[in-house]
This record gives sequence, C-alpha cells and structure tokens, in this order.
Amino acid sequence: MLVGGFGTRLRPLTITTPKPMLPIVNIPLLELELLHLKQYGVDEVILSSGYLPDVFDEYFGDGSRLGMKLIHVTEDEPLGTCGAVKNVERFLGDDTVIVCNGDILTDLDIAALFSYHMEKKATVTITLTPVEDPTAYGLVPLHPDGRIKEFLEKPSWDQVVTNLINAGTYVIDPKVFQQVPPNQNYSFERELFPSLLEQGVPMYGFPSDCYWLDLGTPAKYLKAHHDIMERKIKIPLKGKEIFEMVFAGDDVVIDETARINPPCALGDRVRIGPRASVGSLCCLGDDVVVEAGASIEGSVILDGANIGEDCVIEGSIVGKNTKLGKRVHVAEASVLGDNIVAEEDNEFRHGVRIWPSTRIEAGKIRFYRTD
Repeated sequence: MLVGGFGTRLRPLTITTPKPMLPIVNIPLLELELLHLKQYGVDEVILSSGYLPDVFDEYFGDGSRLGMKLIHVTEDEPLGTCGAVKNVERFLGDDTVIVCNGDILTDLDIAALFSYHMEKKATVTITLTPVEDPTAYGLVPLHPDGRIKEFLEKPSWDQVVTNLINAGTYVIDPKVFQQVPPNQNYSFERELFPSLLEQGVPMYGFPSDCYWLDLGTPAKYLKAHHDIMERKIKIPLKGKEIFEMVFAGDDVVIDETARINPPCALGDRVRIGPRASVGSLCCLGDDVVVEAGASIEGSVILDGANIGEDCVIEGSIVGKNTKLGKRVHVAEASVLGDNIVAEEDNEFRHGVRIWPSTRIEAGKIRFYRTD
C-alpha cells in the first residue's frame, strides 16, 4: 500500500495530516481501504510511507486492532511508485503481490481481479476504470484478449482510442522487481510498465466499472462524502441511525429547535444549538459544536471545530479544531485548515484556502461583486 505522497493538491488539509489518513465519513481513508482488502482475505499489508510516517504507526500500530498484520516501512527520500515497492522487496517473498494506492476510494472486486490475473497467466495485471475525460490520465488500450497494447500518458483528444485509465491497483509477480534499480526514484507508469511491455512480458488490463475515486482535490474529497451518503458506494456509517439516513455517534446533543436533514453523519459528542440547521450531505466529526442559528450544507466539518452563531457553511471543508466567530460565511469549495481562528464577519469564497493556525481578525476578508 503506497501511502508516501505529500497530498499537495489537498493542502492545507494535508499539511498536518497525510492524505490517506484524512477522514472519510469520520474514518481514515486508509482504514477503509484496509478493511476493504480484509473482506477478500488479505491479512498482511506493507505500508510504504514517507510523509508524516509517525501518524500511520501511531494510529494503526501492528494492525492487530483490525485483525491484520501491518508492516511499516519509511522512505528516507521519495522513491516513486515503483521504487517504493522495490524498497520493501525483502518482505514480499515469492507469492503474487497486490499493489494499491493509498488515496483511492473504491469497491473493486479484489477476488475477481486476482482470478483474472491467474486465468490469464499474467505477470502484471493493471486495474482499469473508464473516465469521461481521458486526456487528464494515462490511457491503457487493450487487445481483444485483454493484453495491453500500449501506454498513452495524458494524450490529446485526437490520440484517444479508449476511455480506460490506469486505476492504480496492480497484481504483480514479484520477480519483476529484480529489474528495478534499488534506492532510486522509479515509476511503474513511466518506467517499469513500458519496459516490461517492450520485453513482451504478459501484461493484462482488468477493466472494471466499480466505484473509483482519486481523492486528489478538495472537490473530490467532498464528492467522496456525498457519494457515500447517497449510497453510490456502500461504506458503513458510524453510529446509530437516529432518523432515516441520519447517523449519530455517542453523546450527541441536538437542540429541539435545530433541523437535521438527511442524509448526514454526526460524530461522537457533537453539539447542535438552537435554530441551527445541518443540511443534507454533511459530515460532522467528533466534538464539533454548531452554535445557535448556524447553517451547514453539503460540507465536511472535521473533529473539534466550532461553528459560531449564525455562520453559513456551504459546500466547503473546515479543518480540525478551527473556530469560527459569529456570521462567518464559508462557501464554494473553500478549505479552512486546522487550528484556525476566524473572528466574526469574515467571508471565504471561490475555493479560497487558509493555512493552519492562522488567526483572522473580525471582518478582514470579504468578497465583493464587480459587475
């Protein structure tokens, strides 16, 4: 499991938390991925980390809490997607290996993928998923028998011959890592796979119409929450279903004048004050406080945040332990990092991003129409 990326496009959330550890409906993404693998009998996983590695070890330890064995390996320098696996080669043995990216939310049928790999007698099998705009990805055209023809990295529209892209899950015979130079930044997509194809090694694509989402941007991070709550992918929601499609953790207090609109998820010890409104497709983490008259719609509020009186949060993300004063407005996919203090009457729009531990005085940030 490759969990070493910096998560640059998701900053400021990933300044304090590695991308695979960001919560999805109040569960770290990586935990969801590990539990997904466990469903298919995977009980040993090597975590290849590099950025903020202690976060993984502190949360998961040896994996016994999940009924799995986890091995933590940290890169001293970034080694790329393939170099990271070469770096853990000593743990792989001779058995077939599944390589996964730690920033993908998917319900891929691992058993079907593995069976396909064995049936084809493949050396490498690459999971493929269809996308609407293939020009932003690496395309993988196939022969009729499923064998890979070529790799096309971010083609122009006149080069597009398929909508199938590399979905980031591979089944691999570990012998191929003998070809990978040690202690070097080395890529599956740009180096190893094209080299193996040129050598005539049997490489197959496994097209799948499973749910697949790369959580690379704030918009996709929000989409993952929305899709789960709309049941486009079946991820169990924590807590009890206190109303239809409203899930709440322990010790939640909701004022009798507050409004809660499904679907939404509330963590442990959430407090929702008088006349407050938590709209559909919202996820509130543990210890979140929503003060009187505040309104939240289609947003993710992370653990310990305090949403002040009469605030409005629309389609945005508020980081851990961030405190918003009265009448703060956050909208249009804006992202506030952790431990921010934004005093009253500030406004955040147009995808603005505020770095962690920033303090913003009252009324300092406003947006005005120019037309």
